[in-house]
Amino acid sequence: MVGKRLNLKNLNIAAPLIVLAIGVGFKCILLAMDVFPLNADEAVVGLMARHILEGEWPTFFYGQVYLGSLDATFVALGMAFFGKKVLVIRLVQILLYVGTILTTIHLGEKIFQSRWTGWVAGLLMAIPALNVTLYTTVSLGGYGEALLIGNLLLILTLKIIETPDSKGLYLVWGGLAGLGFWTFGLTLIYSLPCGILILWKLPEQQQKKAIGLRVGLLLVAAAIGALPWIVWAVSHGPGKLIQEMMGSAIAGASSGSVWETILMRLRNFILLGTSVIFGLRPPWEVRWLALPLLPFAFAFWLVIIFNVFTHMKGSGSQQSGRLLLYGVCGFLTIGYLFSPFGADPSGRYFLPLVVPMSLFAADFLIDAKPKLQTKWAIALLLGILSFNLWGNLQSAFRNPPGITSQFDAVTRIDHRYDEALIDFLVQQGELRGYSNYWVAYPLAFLSDERLIYIPMLPYHQDFRHTSRDNRYGPYNPLVTSTDHVAYITINHAALDQFLRDGFEAHGLHWREIQIGDYQVFYDLEPSIHIENLDPAWSIE
Repeated sequence: MVGKRLNLKNLNIAAPLIVLAIGVGFKCILLAMDVFPLNADEAVVGLMARHILEGEWPTFFYGQVYLGSLDATFVALGMAFFGKKVLVIRLVQILLYVGTILTTIHLGEKIFQSRWTGWVAGLLMAIPALNVTLYTTVSLGGYGEALLIGNLLLILTLKIIETPDSKGLYLVWGGLAGLGFWTFGLTLIYSLPCGILILWKLPEQQQKKAIGLRVGLLLVAAAIGALPWIVWAVSHGPGKLIQEMMGSAIAGASSGSVWETILMRLRNFILLGTSVIFGLRPPWEVRWLALPLLPFAFAFWLVIIFNVFTHMKGSGSQQSGRLLLYGVCGFLTIGYLFSPFGADPSGRYFLPLVVPMSLFAADFLIDAKPKLQTKWAIALLLGILSFNLWGNLQSAFRNPPGITSQFDAVTRIDHRYDEALIDFLVQQGELRGYSNYWVAYPLAFLSDERLIYIPMLPYHQDFRHTSRDNRYGPYNPLVTSTDHVAYITINHAALDQFLRDGFEAHGLHWREIQIGDYQVFYDLEPSIHIENLDPAWSIE
């Protein structure tokens, strides 16, 4: 008996460590393969971290006041110890995901009252679908934090329901909810169902006066957690913040009536969304992954969804936990269908579904063991893990583009030529100039800000351009005040010809060179700033 207890205790310690080792090892292998190209958004995070270390702490992600700077702050902390490298940004994301895996394991144990359910869910998180691997390895400003904060809110909600007299839990819950709201409004899909369930359960256990006290604690703590958001709103007005959180940056992406727009988003969710969520295709293109196993994976997840809808009952913490998971899925779906964010065809907004999916799948597999026999339940688990692994590696070996967050093919750059581009520009003395968003900020970060190029050129083939691409104002005078500039384009023959025609019309002499995907116009004599080529591109 003692031996069994010791073995069980050892297993309780070893199993989560094994799951983490698999998850971290898998990500480290992909990092060693260098298959994650540096995205401009990730470069902005790196630049923000560098500026934080220099004493400049921004409240929000540069140019986007719906993303707080918590991710950049964590990255700055990492850079303080390990240097200002792209690898540090990815290591921070891995650490955040380690926390997400551990909290998912705990949720499985808590909700389904089975350590095995937690461990199996952890395995599904350790080798997840391609979409999850992508957005939990590269940084886009707050997705890793949103996942971890969301899991913590779910855990704290269950603890509050079990022990409603613990005032400290209310304070921690409120602080995390506020912090999550500032970090990324996506965390509302967690805090809303959690808050509703807490308020629903409180009247069963508390008197009105006690309820008021606890709600007050939640609100005060939430205000403290969201203090950066509140301070900025007081200083600049709440209008911009609310517009950004409601998706003003992509509000023009949908056209037609309200119902036409909702139906379009529903179609996107069913056709494009589910195929990304299940790992059937990469989020950046329609191309089937692990085709021999794809029918099995698709059927598996359809069975899981059917099982969820036919096993919605429970008792105690299992009932509350299931309600929370349903709530997360429901609020995410509502947000996708009824907000402008639903116009985004990438898979990033589906990321929070990975935790409920893993938990429901693990519950199904553990519950099915007596019916299917253990060996068949293990075979199903290994099958879905093999499918996920195959899809990830298939995309990793297809490099370029590698595992990329660029869903517009025009913006996919072969970053293997970045160092060659930097060396050329430095040797030629072309330290300032104009480019587009996807070139300018990676160039600035990788060159330690020796090369400053303002993103004023369009990258869309129809020459569409938005001033939002110009994320960091202090770079503007560094370029506009210089008397020598260069131009860099990517994958845009029409723009290249437009620049040539403009240079000729102004009687300029210039040279140009192609370095990988980069077309560089340099040695302009005399030099010319962008507003003289096209007033529509002038810097505001």
